[in-house]
Amino acid sequence: MAAVTALRSSCRAVGRLVCIHRVRSCSSIRFIKSKYVCVFDKSALKFSHQQRLFRTSAVSCGQIVQFKLSDIGEGITEVTVKEWYIKEGDSVSQFDSICEVQSDKASVTITSRYDGIIRKLHYNLDEIAYVGKPLVDIEIDASKGVAPEEDVVETPPMSHEEHTHQEIKGHKTLATPAVRRLAMENNIKLSEVVGTGKDNRILKEDILNYLAKQTGAILPPSPKAEIIPPLPKSETVPAAPKDKARKIPVPVSRPIAFSGKDKTEPITGFHKAMVKTMSAALKIPHFGYCDEIDLTQLVQLREELKPLAQIRGVKLSFMPFFIKAASLGLLQYPILNASLDESCQNVTYKASHNIGVAMDTEQGLIVPNVKNVQVCSVFEIASELNRLQSLGSAGQLGTNDLTGGTFTLSNIGTIGGTYAKPVILPPEVAIGALGKIQVLPRFNGKGEVFKAQIMNVSWSADHRIIDGATMARFSNLWKSYLENPASMLLDLK
Repeated sequence: MAAVTALRSSCRAVGRLVCIHRVRSCSSIRFIKSKYVCVFDKSALKFSHQQRLFRTSAVSCGQIVQFKLSDIGEGITEVTVKEWYIKEGDSVSQFDSICEVQSDKASVTITSRYDGIIRKLHYNLDEIAYVGKPLVDIEIDASKGVAPEEDVVETPPMSHEEHTHQEIKGHKTLATPAVRRLAMENNIKLSEVVGTGKDNRILKEDILNYLAKQTGAILPPSPKAEIIPPLPKSETVPAAPKDKARKIPVPVSRPIAFSGKDKTEPITGFHKAMVKTMSAALKIPHFGYCDEIDLTQLVQLREELKPLAQIRGVKLSFMPFFIKAASLGLLQYPILNASLDESCQNVTYKASHNIGVAMDTEQGLIVPNVKNVQVCSVFEIASELNRLQSLGSAGQLGTNDLTGGTFTLSNIGTIGGTYAKPVILPPEVAIGALGKIQVLPRFNGKGEVFKAQIMNVSWSADHRIIDGATMARFSNLWKSYLENPASMLLDLK
């Protein structure tokens, strides 16, 4: 025993221990196992043995965690990876953006749950990622630990619901990462907050209301644009000169590559949603109704209001007037703002007028909707449309913007055409297509010819619960509001 002790002391004094067997890299530290060889400088003495001198499990610098794609709701099981905000080797913190994915309903930004270093990306751009499957591998600091043990590599797969649902005393609390972060920053337990969203999901407003009750603070009202009184006529912002020249469509210049081979590609994103929706629409017996609207007075009114809207930072188009007039009409004919169940046994009359607006984007046809139009002013509708159009152009519309519609208007006239045959978007029961505004000759009550601003409208309705007379009466009421826009003031609330 004394000899062994002396030998070990000699090794520490004159040599160094070299451990050779297997080297495994983890960040900047290396783990070394098994066979050990003692080499003494300037000496022929060598000593070796097969005994382990330490256990590698006691040494740890990092842990590889598989970050799985969480359930993003609405029954979505797969998404397309559109953009990576990180690359392998990058450092990330909690709530940093990882990537942007697109489902058949919306685009969603995925944020990190951990602080660490990205070690692997499981998907390339435009590949299909599946809910509950690994999205990226993140190396975290083992000393800080990882809350969900199931996330560690080589552990059993984790149910995708465990990522978005927090188990609290036997029930699940649903909340987005942004809401969880807000709760964490204010030391609020989600189990103490009552969610008002779908399936009792906790929303940002729920956190703010809870915080206000705890602190006694009064929450500020929703931000609205400051109302600025109209300027005197001498100071009125001059309207931009209208281009009288007829617009000639210019073909899009794109390089033409002829390969001589057919190309097959999968249907993804919004195109996939359109396939599902239009296939379901084939089950609906459509009937059409068309008419023309004289917008001469509305054109003049809009020209007067445009400068005021510009001062408030909002672009005022004709669409807010069309939407508000439709909402006023739906108050009189609520059957057009309803839905029919799959068994065709029950009709549900929708309380909210969530009016959808079809938009043509690079990602395909999308139909976001303006919520609760029945309680919105024309200016508020215009402001919301500006927001939806900006997000739609950037491909950043959320699921809430794209779901819950009860009635739809499609302004095909911005591209061209007069009449159309719009297809109903289930579970809605009616839709309108608006043609372009044309300057055409018309006769007044005295038989005199005058220049009129004419727009054609084409309606489609579900003939199982809507008859032609109801559609015609609704269209006539909608038409009267637009031809005499001042009459809308009588019914505005």
